[in-house]
Amino acid sequence: MPMLIRDVLEHELDAILAMNNAAGSGILPMNQAQIDYFWLNAHYFRVAESDNCLVGFLIGLSQDADYESSNFNWFKEHYPNFFYVDRIVIAKGQRNAGIGRLFYADVLSFAEVRAPAVVAEVFMEQNTHPALLFHGSFGFYEVGQHQMPDSPLRAVMLYKDLCSFPFVKSTYGNQLPQVPWLQERQRPADRSQLATGT
Repeated sequence: MPMLIRDVLEHELDAILAMNNAAGSGILPMNQAQIDYFWLNAHYFRVAESDNCLVGFLIGLSQDADYESSNFNWFKEHYPNFFYVDRIVIAKGQRNAGIGRLFYADVLSFAEVRAPAVVAEVFMEQNTHPALLFHGSFGFYEVGQHQMPDSPLRAVMLYKDLCSFPFVKSTYGNQLPQVPWLQERQRPADRSQLATGT
């Protein structure tokens, strides 16, 4: 089946929220305010579409994001420059089909021209090993663990160096070439645009 990875559309946010909250204990639940935040602020917010159906999504943020997440802030306290994968969710019934690997190939390509590293976390559960192996197969390694405040959840903090970034930074600085595959998603400027769809 053909698979398309593309930027999320506003009318898909309710479906994304429902998919997230049906994902299970390895993914933190979201509410409407949180999905609105990601719509307005996420540097990377893409979906996987197959046969006109959403089958997954991935959300990522730069280290400059104003994001109230203890895991995100753990990375900010330890590293000066990174791209943060907040979550990846694959719809039930679509898992183990390689969609996660497509997403990671895409997000790493997006990040490697913007940051020297990509970071992520995996919650420590009985079934954590496949997620750690998945990340390890992309070159992520553990750099610490973080106990989330007021929560029983403990996260393994993962880091991956992006070897292309030094070349990109020294060659282009902060002005990437104006070609489609390097462009960031167009984010709404404020909440009034979220309401009106402009």
